[in-house]
Amino acid sequence: MKRWVVLLLALVAAFGLAQKRVVLGVGGKTAVVYLPLTVVERLGYFKEEGLDVVIQDLGAGARALQALIGGSVEVVMGFYDHTIQMQAQGRDLVAFVQVGRYPALVLAVRSDLADQVRSVADLKGRKVGVTAPGSSSHFFLNYLLVKNGLKPTDVSVIGVSVGAQAVAAVQNRQVDALSNVEPAITLLEERGLIKVLADTRSTKGTREVLGGEYPAAVLYTTRAWLERNPDTAQRLVNAMVRGLRWMQGKSPEEIAAILPEEYFLGDRALYLKVLRNSLESFSPTGRFSDTAPLRPLTVLSAFDPNVSRAPIDLKRTYTNAFVDQVPKR
Repeated sequence: MKRWVVLLLALVAAFGLAQKRVVLGVGGKTAVVYLPLTVVERLGYFKEEGLDVVIQDLGAGARALQALIGGSVEVVMGFYDHTIQMQAQGRDLVAFVQVGRYPALVLAVRSDLADQVRSVADLKGRKVGVTAPGSSSHFFLNYLLVKNGLKPTDVSVIGVSVGAQAVAAVQNRQVDALSNVEPAITLLEERGLIKVLADTRSTKGTREVLGGEYPAAVLYTTRAWLERNPDTAQRLVNAMVRGLRWMQGKSPEEIAAILPEEYFLGDRALYLKVLRNSLESFSPTGRFSDTAPLRPLTVLSAFDPNVSRAPIDLKRTYTNAFVDQVPKR
């Protein structure tokens, strides 16, 4: 009898120590806006929290959102604005840690067309590359079009993903302009292939284009999953906030040292420049401010009639409850 009791206790202990598996979708893992996810993964912070995080790179935010709704992933590293968009469609999604305080999105035109396209208003009739239709890069484009007197339908939108695929789309002249993120933007700039029309990689640029701090990359999930798995969510947030803290004060060289070689797109020196230009876009704390979520609501309302008509309750689209419980270490 004692042997059975010992065995039972051993099994209970084993299950208690077992890693909690989480399937996490990301809208382009090599995109710099999602860099803290890779930092946390490479530093082993998920494992130290007892988590087995299975990361699925889905190439664009819209595809990551679709995977969450379809049930093939449990949590998404994507842009906060999807939680607002989905609430307008009757879906209850919640962002539970903020990674990016600026979107770091850039709208640029091919350099050989710069004489013809001097402003956003000149994009009418052009082909514009976004990470994927329905992604935040597409929202950014739509907002700028409307702000400059055009309609979203005045351009043709083409999904070009991020990184090397986005660079190739410009090099091969598959698109006339591009709404995308780093590292593609700096690589194209350095090669003289694009001219920037709108830039939210910095505090100054985000203020000029969007009016101020703008929650961008976050972890989000369904409210049902969050309520069923509060301990797992807390562990995810503990790891992410620890990673954000680690990044504070680190040099681009120190951060690059832990990244996979393929992140550099064959040019490590250029990637270091990308990091140097991007570090201020990351949240130092993981917390949402009470006012910043109003900006994505304003942006979406400018071109999405579902959002502009819906009685959006922003307080239901995010929570600081988990960030506030992260150990102070």
